Amino acid sequence: MSNFGCFDLRLVNAYRVAVDEARSAVKAGAVIEKAREFTTVAEAVADCSLVVGTTAIGNRELQHTLKRLETGGTGIRKHLAAGAPAAILFGSEKFGLSNDDMTHCDWLIRIPTREEHGSMNLGQAVAVTLYELIRNPRAVTATPRAKKAATSEQLERVTTLLLDALRHSGYVNEKTAASTEHKTRRLVKRMDLPGADVEALQGMLRQILWKFGQS
Repeated sequence: MSNFGCFDLRLVNAYRVAVDEARSAVKAGAVIEKAREFTTVAEAVADCSLVVGTTAIGNRELQHTLKRLETGGTGIRKHLAAGAPAAILFGSEKFGLSNDDMTHCDWLIRIPTREEHGSMNLGQAVAVTLYELIRNPRAVTATPRAKKAATSEQLERVTTLLLDALRHSGYVNEKTAASTEHKTRRLVKRMDLPGADVEALQGMLRQILWKFGQS
């Protein structure tokens, strides 16, 4: 991260041994010292209006749009050039991102490694990804957004309200609760809602839930 000028590190349920060892990294100790720790992905990306996950694919069936790194990198640079915050989400060294982690992502990127050896060391994957973001800074010019995109925190709030409404309506049952939550979060993400629209939708859902309460 320090090599490529990125300093906002956010850790979710960090593995203490790795964090403590990383403090000795040459000229990079400041990145660890300023790192913020969270217990959930939702909290870690709450203020970001674009969340991009990383994956080696493997044998899993993906429910998100998947882009090669060079294509995804252009999209991330455009988002940042417009002054909007973005997060790149990496999974653990051993398991990568879980399906639940991915529900917080707008889309996914993968480094085009060869099929016979698709998985990369976490540090290498981070370095290759961040290099892609800075290698051609003049390729994207800043263009202001017509409407301010909703942050992950806003989308998480409206997702929670929508799930509450679905539970009260009887749409959600115990057997499919986790699956429904994942599908609902992905659905809300795909809507690409501006922040103002999310606020309006929240008001509508609160009114629906209040009516449920009255009955």
